[in-house]
Amino acid sequence: MSTDSSQPQGQFRRIAIEDYRENFEAGDHTLVDVREPEEWAMGHLPNAVHIPMNTIPDRHAEIPTDKPVVVVCAHGQRSMMVSEYLLDIGFPEVYNLEEGTHGWMMRRLPLERP
Repeated sequence: MSTDSSQPQGQFRRIAIEDYRENFEAGDHTLVDVREPEEWAMGHLPNAVHIPMNTIPDRHAEIPTDKPVVVVCAHGQRSMMVSEYLLDIGFPEVYNLEEGTHGWMMRRLPLERP
């Protein structure tokens, strides 16, 4: 068995908020917020695109496949399901942001509002 850090197809990577902030910069990935519109309106992570979970099957073509995708929701459950779905349909590099927007807010990190 290989000991490298790559993951087999069909598994997404979980990423902690601190690791996300250290390893990703605007433009080098797509941050997809899958929360509902009313949740999005209360504040979202900077540079996120809003594609509610129930619209992902119809709108996944809006997400580039040529760079990593980081999926976020409120606490990490919906984003986990969307991460699995994106891998299943062929996205090569998908991350689920652990603790979601709630964890981001608890750390008093910046939010954007529409």
